[in-house]
Amino acid sequence: MIEDSRRFYDEYVAGMIHERFPGYESRIAVGIAGEGSDCFGYDDVISRDHDFGTGVCLWVLDEDMDRIGEELSGAYEAIVLQKERSYYTDRLRERRGVMTVHDFYSNILQTDCNTSECRMTESQWLALDHSCLATAVNGEVFRDDEGCFTRFRRLLLGHYPERVWRIRIAENMHGFSSSLQVNYQRCMVRRDIVAAEECRIKGMEAAMELFFLLRKTYMPFYKWSYRALTELDTGGIFAQRIDEMARLHADEAAWISTKYHPNRPNLKDRVVGLSEDIAYDLSEMLKDMGLISRINPYLEADVDTVLMR
Repeated sequence: MIEDSRRFYDEYVAGMIHERFPGYESRIAVGIAGEGSDCFGYDDVISRDHDFGTGVCLWVLDEDMDRIGEELSGAYEAIVLQKERSYYTDRLRERRGVMTVHDFYSNILQTDCNTSECRMTESQWLALDHSCLATAVNGEVFRDDEGCFTRFRRLLLGHYPERVWRIRIAENMHGFSSSLQVNYQRCMVRRDIVAAEECRIKGMEAAMELFFLLRKTYMPFYKWSYRALTELDTGGIFAQRIDEMARLHADEAAWISTKYHPNRPNLKDRVVGLSEDIAYDLSEMLKDMGLISRINPYLEADVDTVLMR
């Protein structure tokens, strides 16, 4: 838990830095962030079967890594190894301990981050995955006097630039409509149940990402996305619809003697009806954000509008 990491820093790491590296104390940022359910505050008994244990991140600038990196790493490792039940695995060692600000962000985002000038190009933003962005800004920063780590964190927390944001929204509007509002029904008419189930899941994922995008929050790695959605959806209705969609299966009986018609959704199949409900919710959110001018549950129809406005 984040609270355990904070306590470990307060009781052990802060004193070590103060005593052994007084000239760099204000230059070493400390916190818990990055890969791992504990950085999201989602760890539980089950998640503790791997890569779980005591640790914090110590973020330094490149020049300070050259000067004190090895000594600081040794001092930190000694503290961890002395602690009872630290559970310090090799994988956890890669995620915690001493690292540069540049390497932390660059490794997670899989791009060479300009942390010194605190900027990202549009091409870099477009290449990023929402889950790695969620990983880069999770957790908590306990100390950052110089602000070098936090400045880049704030840049990412500011969310996508406007044009990139609209592109991501349009991509998922298309993904939702093509998967759930068109291809699911086409597959069911063909009795291709496997393909229909794939459409259901892909459409559900697109709907969730759209919700996060419209709330300007990064959706985390898929196994935590629904939990994060329930926290973000304070009203609870949208999350309930997603939960229902996850529990449904293709209803073959609803398609007996039914022909495909692009403008007549087969509402006998609950997957289809629920898809329309989800689409209405999302269209309403798009309108509230000023991205479209009127509610239209067929999201594909407004893709160009979102891109051009």
